[in-house]
Amino acid sequence: MCPQNHDPKVTTQEKTQVKTPKAIGLAMAMIAALLVPAAAVSQSKKAAEVPAAARKSGMAQAPAVVQTAGLSCQVSDARLIGEDKKSKTSYYEVACGTGQMGYVLQKPAEGSVTAYSCVEANTPPAPGQAPSAPCILPGNSDPKAVLQPLLKTAGADCIPEQVRGIGQTKTNTYMEVACQGGTGYIVLASVPFDGAKPLQAQNCLMYDDAETNIKCTMTDKATRLAAIDKYVTQANNGCAVKDRRFVGVSKDNSTFYEASCQDGKGYIYKVGSTGALTETYECAKATQILGGCTLTDARQAQNEQAGLYTKLVTNAGGKCDVDKYALFPSKPGEEVVELVCKDGSGSILISKAGAKGQALDCARAPVAGYKCSLTKPEAAYALLTADLKKFNYNSCEVSNSRVVGKTEKGTTYVEVACADKLKGYMIEYQDTPTVTAVQAIGCAFAGNCKLPGNT
Repeated sequence: MCPQNHDPKVTTQEKTQVKTPKAIGLAMAMIAALLVPAAAVSQSKKAAEVPAAARKSGMAQAPAVVQTAGLSCQVSDARLIGEDKKSKTSYYEVACGTGQMGYVLQKPAEGSVTAYSCVEANTPPAPGQAPSAPCILPGNSDPKAVLQPLLKTAGADCIPEQVRGIGQTKTNTYMEVACQGGTGYIVLASVPFDGAKPLQAQNCLMYDDAETNIKCTMTDKATRLAAIDKYVTQANNGCAVKDRRFVGVSKDNSTFYEASCQDGKGYIYKVGSTGALTETYECAKATQILGGCTLTDARQAQNEQAGLYTKLVTNAGGKCDVDKYALFPSKPGEEVVELVCKDGSGSILISKAGAKGQALDCARAPVAGYKCSLTKPEAAYALLTADLKKFNYNSCEVSNSRVVGKTEKGTTYVEVACADKLKGYMIEYQDTPTVTAVQAIGCAFAGNCKLPGNT
């Protein structure tokens, strides 16, 4: 079985997997659509003053309206808000039981029922105006609390402090949620809103600079960015924050933030969907994380880091004047980095806490399970040619190679082809204590050779 190729580009997938809000021309049934004519409101809007007759009529009529609307709501309480005799439209409020969202329903004499969640119903149609038909039943007293477990399921760590309805398209209900701690989200739910169906929660910071007419308005951008400070504290890397930036969100719902520090350093912080800090990248090592750092002098940091890697690879017994580098995914306490040398060659540097580093040239790195991707394969062929010559195969200049796989005894075979188009060889390597060629066999005898010219 072939060893796994650990390509450094795996660590940079975020740069092509960024979520971005699309511009939405609000062909919406906007919140303003819930404008209940004053003549249709038949009682006070205080919960304590819901007339018994309104509740009796509601409980008698609303369950059938809920069923017609296709809502997953077991009506626990209801009231008739009123009727607009001119348009022959009736309005109801229903509560759907503990932990469920309630609704205001608009039922015309003919046509479809329109359902507004209590979040939408409680949102004023315009600043400074009161909502025309807010939810007032006791079971609908705090609709924002209903959103908290739904947000958690959607990967948002949020205790809602404020919430507002934005509007509806044909496919989505849009809401804004402001959370404790300053963060906020745009929620995309079903139409009509149904807590039993999955919803999306998108960070408000995604919308601040996006070309979309949906914006977060309940808190400002500076307040939302200030939430980064808690991740800086968790990282405990000595950064006194100078400036902050939202970097982006990857498709696995991880959020990335950048902070520049008073001492000139900078970091990118990766926060998982649960709201916990999962990884911290120095700006010098974050060049391929969603475009890298922009608040600090990343070029200077990269040059300093390249100089450090040059020293580390030398200490590990390798030779490379580092020009650029890329990190591999690694385990805690370990760093694996691909190095590109100024002479065009490449190397893999493996560093573990408390142990001497290991340097692998790109010819032999695949034996240890790593593949160089920043240098051309041809740069490693001379080293494979040298390994063949150890076994007196002096006529082959290697022109191609592939890793075949490991044997039962733990060694690895690498197939090589020759520039003269004659059949090539299988080179057997051991990888402990160091990667070393132990024998070579001609393809005419080895079998399983597949490279052009070797079959």
